[in-house]
Amino acid sequence: MPKAKIAITLDERVLERLDSLVDKKVFANRSRAIEAAVEEKLDRLGRVRLAEECAKLDPAAEKELAEEGLLMETTEWPEY
Repeated sequence: MPKAKIAITLDERVLERLDSLVDKKVFANRSRAIEAAVEEKLDRLGRVRLAEECAKLDPAAEKELAEEGLLMETTEWPEY
């Protein structure tokens, strides 16, 4: 996948921690460490959004939908 070069500003303490991870060979370089951190954060935000949307669902209505097909007579079920 193509990559884009950007400039960012970090707090010195954050940069020291980042450099420490690079020195310990946890990441090959700063860019890889920052990319991993951003990806992880974006993934986490995506999961939070999914959880928030699921929380909006009405459990009773969802149960009713799930059981709707089970309430039909078996003779009404389509052949597969």
